Amino acid sequence: MNGMAIFCGNANPRLAKDICECLHVPLTEVLVGRFSEGEIRVKIQENIRGKDVFVIQPTCPPTNDNLMELLILIDAARRASADRITAVIPYYGYARQDRKDQPRVPITAKLVANLIVAAGVNRVLTMDLHANQIQGFFDIPVDHLYAINSLCNYFNEKKIRNLVVVSPDVGGIKMARAYAKQLSAGLAIVDKRRMSPEKTEVMHILGSVKGKKVVLVDDMVATAGSLIEAIEALTKKGVTEVYAAISHGILSGNALEKIQHCKALKEIVITDSIPFLKAKDNPKVKVVTVAPLLAEAIHRIHNEESVSCLFDVTR
Repeated sequence: MNGMAIFCGNANPRLAKDICECLHVPLTEVLVGRFSEGEIRVKIQENIRGKDVFVIQPTCPPTNDNLMELLILIDAARRASADRITAVIPYYGYARQDRKDQPRVPITAKLVANLIVAAGVNRVLTMDLHANQIQGFFDIPVDHLYAINSLCNYFNEKKIRNLVVVSPDVGGIKMARAYAKQLSAGLAIVDKRRMSPEKTEVMHILGSVKGKKVVLVDDMVATAGSLIEAIEALTKKGVTEVYAAISHGILSGNALEKIQHCKALKEIVITDSIPFLKAKDNPKVKVVTVAPLLAEAIHRIHNEESVSCLFDVTR
């Protein structure tokens, strides 16, 4: 692993350290602070000239601060004569506005992609994008990983019987089918209608769920409103237990309170793509790590090896 430098901002330092432990390399020392007026101050404390640099920084809440840190870190690495810069973005913020579905709205997923490329990055490594087409918003190589294997390992160890995997909408059926295959489970779909960007109304349940235990799979959960509505609809159809497998646990607003008071929800399993600091106070929330997955991808990129085997979701 000679010639590699890995550093991070303030978004998720724990994940960056875990990745470095998997790779048996030290985390490059970087100063990421603030000037008195609030502007972000960055200084790379070690020589990275000619090195293969990996900047680990999910653009999770506070999204604007973490995005600006990422852009400034990339610029600092470019001006320090790094040979190649890979932005490792486990969670890609501003991804929900990925198309113009209403008049006079922006496409922020494309805007952020333009900013990252303009900052000087050569490659992007990310995980479970809100929409797969976001990969095409970049004019540079993008490696898109999936957390399905890490999450399925957790549920396989629990050995839950009489299980059905449920997609929260029609758009997620392909990924839900991959979960169902790995967990040897049935498949069902929640048919819902979106009333606003953060509110939906469940219309129908497509598939047999009566008397079953359910794993709801989705790429992210923010306010948990849609999740709780889907659980309530499944409970009315005779589901006995509900688990949730979520790649990115944003858990904003009063999401944790909703989860805690939802009796039908046994557990919500999230990854550490976004730091979750209240795990000990929330027994229903379980966190699985994706550090080994990201570390293996970084290792392969650095050694110019194929990364395609890590994209397999039907293992």
